[in-house]
Amino acid sequence: MAKKETIPTIINTPEALTAKMAAMKEAQKIFATYTQEQVDKIFKAAATAADKMRIPLAKMTVEETGMGIMEDKVIKNHYAAEYVYNAYKNTQTCGVVEEDKAYGIKKILEPVGLVAAVIPTTNPTSTAIFKSLISLKTRNAIIISPHPRAKKSTIKAAKVVLDAAVAAGAPEGIIGWIDIPSLELTNMVMQNADIILATGGPGMVKAAYSSGKPAVGVGPGNTPAIIDDSADIRLAVNSIIHSKTFDNGMICASEQSVTVLESIYKEVKEEFLYRGCYFLKKDEIEKVRKTILINGALNAKIVGQKAATIAEMAGVTVPAETKILIGEVESVDISEEFAHEKLSPVLAMYKAKNFDDAIAKAERLVADGGYGHTSSLYINVNETEKMDKFEAAMKTCRILINTPSSQGGIGDLYNFKLAPSLTLGCGSWGGNSVSENVGVKHLLNIKTVAERRENMLWMRTPEKVYFKKGCMPVALDELGTVMGKKRCFIVTDSFLYKNGYTKPIEDKLDQMGIVHTCFSDVAPDPSLASAKAGAKAMTAFEPDCIIALGGGSAMDAGKVMWMLYENPDADFSDMSMDFLDIRKRVYTFPKMGKKAYFVAIPTSSGTGSEVTPFAIITDQDTGVKWPLADYELLPDMAIVDTNNMMSAPKGLTRASGIDVMTHAIEAYVSMMASDYTDGLALKAIKLVFEYLPRAYKDGNDVEARDHMANASCMAGLAFANAFLGVNHSLAHKLGAFHHLPHGIANAVVLLDVMRYNSAEVPTKMGTFPQYQYPKTLARYAEIGRSVGLTGKNDAEVFEKLLAKLDDLMRTIEIMPTIRDYGVDEKYFLETLDEMSEQAFNDQCTGANPRYPLVSELKDIYLKAYYGEMPQKEEKKAKSLWNTLLRETRPGVYSLPAAFPLLISLLQKIPDTVLYEQAVPGISYIIAL
Repeated sequence: MAKKETIPTIINTPEALTAKMAAMKEAQKIFATYTQEQVDKIFKAAATAADKMRIPLAKMTVEETGMGIMEDKVIKNHYAAEYVYNAYKNTQTCGVVEEDKAYGIKKILEPVGLVAAVIPTTNPTSTAIFKSLISLKTRNAIIISPHPRAKKSTIKAAKVVLDAAVAAGAPEGIIGWIDIPSLELTNMVMQNADIILATGGPGMVKAAYSSGKPAVGVGPGNTPAIIDDSADIRLAVNSIIHSKTFDNGMICASEQSVTVLESIYKEVKEEFLYRGCYFLKKDEIEKVRKTILINGALNAKIVGQKAATIAEMAGVTVPAETKILIGEVESVDISEEFAHEKLSPVLAMYKAKNFDDAIAKAERLVADGGYGHTSSLYINVNETEKMDKFEAAMKTCRILINTPSSQGGIGDLYNFKLAPSLTLGCGSWGGNSVSENVGVKHLLNIKTVAERRENMLWMRTPEKVYFKKGCMPVALDELGTVMGKKRCFIVTDSFLYKNGYTKPIEDKLDQMGIVHTCFSDVAPDPSLASAKAGAKAMTAFEPDCIIALGGGSAMDAGKVMWMLYENPDADFSDMSMDFLDIRKRVYTFPKMGKKAYFVAIPTSSGTGSEVTPFAIITDQDTGVKWPLADYELLPDMAIVDTNNMMSAPKGLTRASGIDVMTHAIEAYVSMMASDYTDGLALKAIKLVFEYLPRAYKDGNDVEARDHMANASCMAGLAFANAFLGVNHSLAHKLGAFHHLPHGIANAVVLLDVMRYNSAEVPTKMGTFPQYQYPKTLARYAEIGRSVGLTGKNDAEVFEKLLAKLDDLMRTIEIMPTIRDYGVDEKYFLETLDEMSEQAFNDQCTGANPRYPLVSELKDIYLKAYYGEMPQKEEKKAKSLWNTLLRETRPGVYSLPAAFPLLISLLQKIPDTVLYEQAVPGISYIIAL
């Protein structure tokens, strides 16, 4: 059996301290397993024992340090035991403190470990009691480093608490101390503990924060008090005396100066005199100045001494019973000795011209050496403006009103919501990590257990969606017969207006007696200027109903006009702000529908804008496109009447039809897809496969047009709730930079995007709680099976789906590459980086199942421009190219041998490899 290591009984060397701290850490591990019931029993026993020893400990402290007043130290000890116990007796410090099973969140309280407690000479026993009790309450071990001038009394206080705690069931050695304190051992304690509770001078506190361990410290106090002309003078003066004479002024929160308004200065001075204070004469002030500070530092000999004793040190004779020495001084500069912290019954007194002057003096005194600690104001509490001004000006963490600051600052005596503490945090102003009175919560770690939860999803749709050939007049009838609308504003484009598309609407409105007007100046790429002009016309007309008729452009323009009409101060830069989750966006869209009811009537089967919360508007002056997305933009009514789509030309049918397909596919594989959106997306895909070729071949095929209209609306409903992906991100930028029609832009990247998304081992997957792992290949296969494709596995079904899509696009005469649409190669390559980065930042990217890198988007663009190549051909071409490179390596001028290979290569290598590998080499050969 291994021999148990002996723990030294006297801690006076680094070796002894190391062994002691190791043993204490083991004891703390045992203590950490205790229940709340066990801890509370120990806490009560320790507090009771300390309370019973309050008088012997007070006597011992005064005898050892020669500072303070025994009777006041009794109160400090009593306070440290009783008030701290009372404040925390019912506080939970063990186990699960908070749990929300619905949200899957649980918070568990854990101890910090071993606490290093640096104890000051000013309050040795009370501070040792306080720190030991809050450590016991939180299942921490505590090792105490006493001040050399107060080591006996400090150790005695710690032993009283330890013995009681152990008797109540605490582990042996849970409280420890240094018997022969030194700077070396104190530094060891701080460097090897888990947290430091530092109370002492600025040097010690700084050392604690520099130790490399978490520290909770305090700062120097230079508490200024102001007596306003509205104050109760007798209350103010006697409160200050009560505070300043408590333990001979050694509590760091005690007043160090008092600033009195000129109008009451005489009365205040008389009250101080009447209550036994002594006002120093000019020559006496000078003598006391030299006694307060020695070589720029506080004279330790005056700390905690009686006023008469300090006067005698200075060579000044005062009555033995003098309570406070008061120096009437003018300067608040740090060069004035009376402006410093004095920790004794010595007080500076200033005269202020007015309240603002008093605040200015207090601000400077705090800056001289009391940042973050305490400030005090005596005032009529009805003077709220003055109080607010004082509170705003003071950079102190405790602002006391009509309260003796020594007793008030430590808490729970004059305000029962201020936590009782003998360690007062000073916040960042005082170089501290804590800005409140230190308590048990500062010695606890909180473990948060967060179970995975899925967000609530939604299905947001217009209030009413009407569909079927010929349904428009029936649906519009509600505006008059049900809703009682009086004034209707129609938004459309000039082509539709000139070709009579608005006439059936206008006839119906006339029939119902609804006054109407039409705005038809909407361009294919709607501009902000046009939308503002429309909104201005709306404002003049004051409609209670808006009807947007057209493709995506007219409906988008109508939505923006509606927004500006209802909210003329709307800021597009705010509204277009990107979001990760639409529910958590920074900007809150203004409420819509306060003035007008919005009806959307599509004339093409493509955008789905009649049922989506999206709109895009272009600022022609800056070229900036503002993409707006919010459910406030959702139309109130959608009317999908195939009659409005029968005359769509082939080009529009092709582009808008493939846009529907892209909407549905992206909605189905989106991270935010749901059972609700899946059904809509799959049905839309099936309808497009079946009816788009028919609608393209014969525009008068009513059945095909009807089903394509439904597919467009259903796909819109799907992506309005599931959102889109990088296919649209890439397409948006192709449209912006190279003016490809939106549907065509979607088509030329679609197959490459699907291959990209289908990766089972993507570089990065998207982040959304519903999206558990890469599964896009399986989702694409589900689409394939839904349209009748089969295969031995998901990969085979996916390849067949790609082939089916390719066949569809060939059938409706969509060319396969970006280059086929006349996009200049040089300009395309010049804009490639910017396009890729903007596509990455597009709002649609966020819901994509594969989180893209910019370089990956760039690669998709290149493949879509030059076209993909079969794998075997690519391998063969690369081999040929490597042969060419060997024949034309730098420095070898073998053009005759190279040219036959070059001609052969140019005939065999497809465009992708030419761009990626051949172009640099060919350029080199030509240069030769």
